[in-house]
Amino acid sequence: MSYSKRFNLYALLHCLCIQYVICATNTHHIDSFLISCGQDNPVELEDGRVFESDLGNSHVSISPISNTTITNSEKGAPTILSSARVFTSSSIYTFSTKKIGRHWVRIHFYPLNNTKFDLSSAVFSVEANGITLIHEFSFFRGNKSYHLLKEYVIEVTGSNSGRLVLGLLPWDNSVAFINAIEILSVPDDQFSSKVIPIPLGLAHEFPTHVGFETVYRINMGGYSLPPNNDSFWRKWESDKSFLVNPAAVRNVSVNPNSIQYHDGVTSDIAPNWVYATADEMADANVNDQRFNISWRFEVEESFGYFIRLHFCDIVGSRLHDLVFNVYINNQSAIESLDVSQRAKGLSSAYFIDFFTNMSMGSDTILVQVGPNHLTGYLPTALLNGLEIMKMSNPSDSLDGKLAINFESNDKKKSKKIRPMIVILSCLGGGFLIVVVFLISLMFFLCCRHKKKPKKEENTRWSPIPTYVGNSATKFSSNTYGSTSASPSLGQTISFSEVREATKNFDKSLLIGAGGFGKVYQGVLANGLVVAVKRGNPSSQQGLVEFKTEIEMLSKLRHRHLVSLIGYCEELNEMILVYEFMAGGPLRRHLYGSNLPPLTWKQRLEILIGAAKGLHYLHTGVSETVIHRDVKTTNILLDENLEAKVADFGLSKFGPTLNQTHVSTAVKGSFGYLDPEYFRRQQLTEKSDVYSFGVVMLEVLCARPAINPTLPREQVNIAEWGMNWQKKGDLEKIMDQKLMGSVNLESLRKFSETAEKCLNENGNERPSMGDVLWNLEYALQLQEACNGNGDTNCGDGDSMRGISDIPDRIPDVESLDFESISDLESNGTMRD
Repeated sequence: MSYSKRFNLYALLHCLCIQYVICATNTHHIDSFLISCGQDNPVELEDGRVFESDLGNSHVSISPISNTTITNSEKGAPTILSSARVFTSSSIYTFSTKKIGRHWVRIHFYPLNNTKFDLSSAVFSVEANGITLIHEFSFFRGNKSYHLLKEYVIEVTGSNSGRLVLGLLPWDNSVAFINAIEILSVPDDQFSSKVIPIPLGLAHEFPTHVGFETVYRINMGGYSLPPNNDSFWRKWESDKSFLVNPAAVRNVSVNPNSIQYHDGVTSDIAPNWVYATADEMADANVNDQRFNISWRFEVEESFGYFIRLHFCDIVGSRLHDLVFNVYINNQSAIESLDVSQRAKGLSSAYFIDFFTNMSMGSDTILVQVGPNHLTGYLPTALLNGLEIMKMSNPSDSLDGKLAINFESNDKKKSKKIRPMIVILSCLGGGFLIVVVFLISLMFFLCCRHKKKPKKEENTRWSPIPTYVGNSATKFSSNTYGSTSASPSLGQTISFSEVREATKNFDKSLLIGAGGFGKVYQGVLANGLVVAVKRGNPSSQQGLVEFKTEIEMLSKLRHRHLVSLIGYCEELNEMILVYEFMAGGPLRRHLYGSNLPPLTWKQRLEILIGAAKGLHYLHTGVSETVIHRDVKTTNILLDENLEAKVADFGLSKFGPTLNQTHVSTAVKGSFGYLDPEYFRRQQLTEKSDVYSFGVVMLEVLCARPAINPTLPREQVNIAEWGMNWQKKGDLEKIMDQKLMGSVNLESLRKFSETAEKCLNENGNERPSMGDVLWNLEYALQLQEACNGNGDTNCGDGDSMRGISDIPDRIPDVESLDFESISDLESNGTMRD
């Protein structure tokens, strides 16, 4: 029986148990508050939960009470989102809890359409028991409204008088609003006081007052699970979009009823549906499987993260069959994990908690499992579920913008607001209403008369210089710039103009997507065709790369570098506007599409153009610029197939005159990374040369840089290609579509250059100037061949052509791999 059929059968059986789960949930929690804000009557959801009104509830109070509510039943929106309570001044919800300890807190926001308030442009902050949950949040102006659900874990202590206080704070004469609130008490054993740190060290103990925000909750190998499958009404999403290489896994599943819980592990940790499915290593049909399953998760830098991994041996036929290794951020987390031993049996649930601190500039958590290669064990590995939770920082904030935006005046204001909420939460009766009214009035008057902050104080980083052109085309308030075909770089473009250029980000104009966000084709008001890269609106990731891209391209100008037309940074938007490259990425012309194959001459010309761009970065500006992410997706082609280097989000300035290298954390793309930089974390321009050597082989062979589904010796194109080059037979793995058109002398010059680029010792690699010269010479040899009029490019022994190659390695299926950052020695894809 197939996986999908089995899972559907289990789903049918599970539906019979839903009512039992609902009934059990209603009596399971010591504290349970389900609140619909702005509704007069209770609201019952399809899953059986009933949300009470936020007024007239003896356990919930609002201070000061806001009678401003909005109701607007929109088609398709959940019932609890059909109303909202709006606050024009700071106000708090106070929940009287029975249990001291941690509580799940879920907050629902949905900007309902209303003639009086534009909720999509409201700017406000949210705090809970002194922890900043959201700072200066706003929905995106002009965009389609969407439901935002934020989930946290907040501590209720004796000093809070057994109260959970939720504060809503409007900013700068704006309003705050909220649609629904869920609060559930957490059992004491749900979170251990100590976790394993990564890198490995002494167990880490959490302070009791630390707050958590759920970032990811993943069900490996199965479908997304709705809240009614979970005793705490948690959502579990599928892991498909987080797999680095989906071809490396296969889904496995068992009947959820067969899952057992032992030694304090209960369904409160995770439902049996999570443990009943898993991602297991796919069979690569080789004797010794040497690769890991990898999941990549984008997170916010400079925060600590709680990581919980869920395991259950559902593939072994006996105890101790399944033993494998676990890695987090390329560091060893568990060596030789025996799941059945830890869980006390087969099909038994087990979890383990870790903690890692993300440094500045590090915004990716990489989780991997792989075989340990000891004899006597199954050569496989699996993972059933995963949870990642952000932890509040020393400023008691879960929002990264707070630490950056709060200058001296804002810090004073923050310190005043939090004690106010705590004091208000401890007062009661009629006196509370009088005091709250007076304090709110004073706060409101102060806010109205305070000096309006400067624009740059509300940005997420230090101001970026604007390079102003000569035309009078208006981009945004107080900023004028040129949108001519040769624009000055680094101009600010208003969000309204970007939205108009892309027809409100019409899906039909979508031309690509990546880790930063989606890319749209657009047309500015003056008719200039552009590419608009928009940061993911549901994430605050990519801030460092966004800033770096602007700063770099504002200083660089070259025919073979993609030009930055401008950028937009309004509220939570991060948008980059580039010149439009009609040909798209080079990779698309090599494999994975139905585009006509490139000729050898075209491939050489494209590489020469990219080499010219990199040579300019290394030598043509006052400070050496190291691109650090050279690959075929970052070489873009125009309508004439002229190449331009793109994506400078990872770029860094090179060493100064008295330096030999730049010491920095390893970033780049798997398969293109300079092994010397990888080992020593010492970056030079020769790291770009190595990556360019990988690109040369990719252009020659028309296959990905890394393909872990291939036999061991073929996984890494650099090692595979150099093995053939040492034999003098590199032509045996070249793209079959080039047969009969490549001059052998041209190929030899090309191969020698690639070999030098891929030298393990960076000092022995050529400069990009030398690479450029060699490629131009290879092109001259090819053109001389074609000029002779010989279709086989042959003219005696010195000008022999390649018409057919015996024993040629057959073409392989092309796979696409994304970038991963912060790579280190442990847990990487091994070949």
